[in-house]
Amino acid sequence: MSDQPSSTFVASRHAPVPPWRDIRYIQAFLQIVFLIAVVAFGYTLIHNLVSNLADNRMAITFKAFDRPFGTNISEGTSNFDPATTSNWEALWIGFRNTLRVVAIGLVGTTILGVLIGIGRLSSNFLVRLVANFYIEVFRNTPLLVQLYFIYRGLRVTMPERVQDSIKLPGPVFVNRRAINFPLIEGTDTAWLFYLLFGIGLAVGIGLWVWRLRVQDRTGQPASVLRWFVPTILLFGAVGWLVAGGPFSIQNPELKRFNFEGGDKLSMEYLTLTLGLILYTAAFVADIVRAGIQAVPHGQIEAARAQGFSGGQTLRLIVLPQALRLIIPPLGNQYLNLAKNSSLGVAIGFFDVYNIASIISNQTGQSVAVFAVMMAIYLGLSLTISVVMNAVNYSMRLRSR
Repeated sequence: MSDQPSSTFVASRHAPVPPWRDIRYIQAFLQIVFLIAVVAFGYTLIHNLVSNLADNRMAITFKAFDRPFGTNISEGTSNFDPATTSNWEALWIGFRNTLRVVAIGLVGTTILGVLIGIGRLSSNFLVRLVANFYIEVFRNTPLLVQLYFIYRGLRVTMPERVQDSIKLPGPVFVNRRAINFPLIEGTDTAWLFYLLFGIGLAVGIGLWVWRLRVQDRTGQPASVLRWFVPTILLFGAVGWLVAGGPFSIQNPELKRFNFEGGDKLSMEYLTLTLGLILYTAAFVADIVRAGIQAVPHGQIEAARAQGFSGGQTLRLIVLPQALRLIIPPLGNQYLNLAKNSSLGVAIGFFDVYNIASIISNQTGQSVAVFAVMMAIYLGLSLTISVVMNAVNYSMRLRSR
């Protein structure tokens, strides 16, 4: 009789919990209810918007993108015909212009931000003062004000007449409109060079990964650049010889009203790219400074005790550890740079936002136009996020 209460207790202890008292079911139910409420709210908003626009004879349609653009675009295209170019094609040109700004901006921001962040921790008083001054100025003034300042400064200092353009080696000609420089074009055999260079790049990346694995397994220095760079140069040289001169150069020539031939960078493009680099680099510099200071100082002292120079300590000891802290907030600044590129409309740069605004004013389809533009910026931001998450994953700590 003494065993019966204990068995009853065990059976009751393992009895299933009713769904209305199980926290897992409750959480799932609340999430489903919340999702249904969000979808219903969104559907109501969109339905009311479409109904009201239809009642006012302003139905949403994406056929407006098939109409001719009708406005000249002086950026990112040489042979542009407003009468035959559709709004879709014009939007694609604007997207390419945005990509040109963002791609160069990300590279320039990273280089300048790392240098300024390291300079802020320099033992040299003058270097540290200049770095602090730079960060305080560019972080505490609006980006739009900086863009206006740079744009006006470039236009005032550059010659107004194309005949008075400043000639630089190259030949490169600088005036108030643009910087004109030689255009490098691929010949019929350029694909051979691209093919071999791509193979060399793939082999170089494979050697890079192999050396890192050797370092993880044996502890020996990876020396990835000693393997990667010669591989790229070797395959590039072979590709150049096989293609027999895969590129031709077209120099700009001054005609009656402007330069013809070659390539150019407009002052609007230079202003926007330079402004985004200077502005975003101030934030990146603080991120780099914080990441470096997060590395324990004892490791720096140990490196010095081993005879490492300051540059070797920074390159081999400090930065590899600081990158694990730098990369996540660095991705946020990259996203800010991509979204801030839309401010190019203030200085007349033909980016995707500017062209979308023109299409909206011409067609009256602001909802459709800005829906497409939001999708473009969303795709650009998600691409940057995926790349930065992949880099962050590759920098994770690995246990032996």
